[in-house]
Amino acid sequence: MPGAARADGEKLAKPTADQAAWQDCELGMFIHFGPATWQDVGEDNLSTPLDQIIPDKLDTEQWVRAAEAMGAKYIVFVAKHSGGFCWWQTDTTDYSVKNTPWRGGKGDVLAELSASCKKHGMKLGVYISPMDRKHKAAGGGRCATPELQAAYNKLYRQQLTEVLSRYGSMFEVWFDGSNVVPVGDILRQYAPHAMIFQGPHATIRWVGNEDGIAPYPAWNSLSIADARSGVATARQGNPDGAAWLPNECDAEFRDAWMWNSKNAGSLKSVERLMEIYDGSVGHGAVLLLNHSPDRTGLIPAADFERGKQFGDEIRHEFAHSLAETSGHGNMVELPLAKPATIDRLVLMENIVDGERVREFVVEVQHGGEWRPLFHGSAIGHKQIIRFAPTEATAVRLRVSKSAAEPEVRKLAVYEADRLR
Repeated sequence: MPGAARADGEKLAKPTADQAAWQDCELGMFIHFGPATWQDVGEDNLSTPLDQIIPDKLDTEQWVRAAEAMGAKYIVFVAKHSGGFCWWQTDTTDYSVKNTPWRGGKGDVLAELSASCKKHGMKLGVYISPMDRKHKAAGGGRCATPELQAAYNKLYRQQLTEVLSRYGSMFEVWFDGSNVVPVGDILRQYAPHAMIFQGPHATIRWVGNEDGIAPYPAWNSLSIADARSGVATARQGNPDGAAWLPNECDAEFRDAWMWNSKNAGSLKSVERLMEIYDGSVGHGAVLLLNHSPDRTGLIPAADFERGKQFGDEIRHEFAHSLAETSGHGNMVELPLAKPATIDRLVLMENIVDGERVREFVVEVQHGGEWRPLFHGSAIGHKQIIRFAPTEATAVRLRVSKSAAEPEVRKLAVYEADRLR
């Protein structure tokens, strides 16, 4: 069970090294692409003849450039969605890229993306849907009869083995809707360090919505029973839970996961993307933001540019703090070199030793007096706090309740942007 408990004042869950490294990534890029792209629908209805699937301009280098421009540290590629179509050279089914005209039937999107990610130092994860309409497996890979279940278990286990053994180390494996197929042995053998999304082997959990927003507080820990359910969300968060299972927020770039020809006008604004960023990364979660290639296999130019604008805005707002510090104990103070107008700050705990803070207040000093700026409960991996432009000579974090001695990884303040 990830997040073994430790005794330190109270028993605290804490992350594994792999979980902590994943949380430090903060932002990933989802890629949804499949037969539904040709159908103008959200999920494959099996209506598209495979001889029509010809993404003749597909360029995984462009996908990785889009991730880099956005500031993403990893990519999760939907190698198989709920229809069952496979984007790799699988030996398990004829419903795959090998039976399309693209690359003369020899194409392998997962192989190309793996090579591009390796070239650019981008981490790669995969979504391999347990649901499979082609092979009559419902959500979680559930089949109607024991005979069908046994056959599908064999097929899915082979698919998972192919993907995890052929394409290099995987950073994350998505089992959307949990997974009833027994795959623990495969994960232990081929992906011992990967983050597992949903299912009985989960090491991360879905936040519980597709808006990209985590509630506040979004505690990293929960009960062991909830963790083992495979379908826990942020709603099950419990600061006194014995299992560490951090939240991942997924969100669409447009108003659908798969590209379609009718929704270019739904492309989210930079302002909305920043609201999502504040409500996910800024609430201690990790954000997985979707990009959808079109039928040519390229991410549309407008989408690529909007992702770059989003990344530029994050860098603009948070690359350079006015001042920052770290510390231990119930009071961490940050004096400023000279009076300044500030409008946002970042708090981070040293989560490798658990999520310790339970209640806190941020105070600002001006004119020799301290006054409260923000009252909160969780800090966890990161909290982004915005407020009206405020004159300050110093800022401090005062913890009023904690499970053990607070370990503050960062207290950083940022000068108000006068141009906004």
